[in-house]
Amino acid sequence: MNIYSVGFHSVYDCGYKVRRETENGRYILILTKSRGKFEFGEAAVSLPAGIVVLYGCGYVRSYEADGEPFVCDWIDFEGDDDREFLDSLELEINRPIRFHDTDFISSLICNVASEFYSMNSRRVKMLDNLMKTLLMKLSGAGNRRENVQLSSEPHYSSLTDLREKIYRNPQMKWNVDSMAADVNMSRSYFQHLYSEVFGVSCMTDVISGKIEKAKEILSETSCTVSQVASMCGYDNEEHFMRQFKKIVGVTPTKYRHNR
Repeated sequence: MNIYSVGFHSVYDCGYKVRRETENGRYILILTKSRGKFEFGEAAVSLPAGIVVLYGCGYVRSYEADGEPFVCDWIDFEGDDDREFLDSLELEINRPIRFHDTDFISSLICNVASEFYSMNSRRVKMLDNLMKTLLMKLSGAGNRRENVQLSSEPHYSSLTDLREKIYRNPQMKWNVDSMAADVNMSRSYFQHLYSEVFGVSCMTDVISGKIEKAKEILSETSCTVSQVASMCGYDNEEHFMRQFKKIVGVTPTKYRHNR
């Protein structure tokens, strides 16, 4: 897999806009690390951090800062020599995808950048292995991801900001009234619009955020189940255990042992 260039934590100042066609046989992979304005055909949307876009050849990529410098990781690569491998991954092309495990994706891009600019004698082989690992991760195997709706809805930006808060702060006592107040909407209108834009209810996202955080803590720490429940905003350990098993399929303890 031939890499032409790569950038890690690249910063684009306000006023600078990227708008160019992706060259024949090439792909451009972008991971947003701050908010940015993107265009996809006739749809213009403000995307938050944690969004991956894989542009295919011939597609015009267009993005710029959105009120503050735009930060992203990116890789410009060619995949014709690995066409069978790429096709087998069934990657989403030319549309934004939200991932909930972007730290690992970003670390892989950082490793690609370090290897790309090194003089390592095994540089080519290492880059090929890293790129395949990265693309397999993006294929969705074992990674929670979802399509981002390309919406002209005027409240889209405030709703995505709220959704980020929900996933960043699972310990908070989220409820419909507080979330509706956060975006200055009535309770009923907020519930309707949230489901329409994201395809799930706001409370489903609240629970998903808690469970994702719980899985992270169980995998990376030795905290007790009771401590995990508290850190994820549960007042009742038994309720946490029931909800975790219902969504994940196993108890928190078994999940930790299987990691």
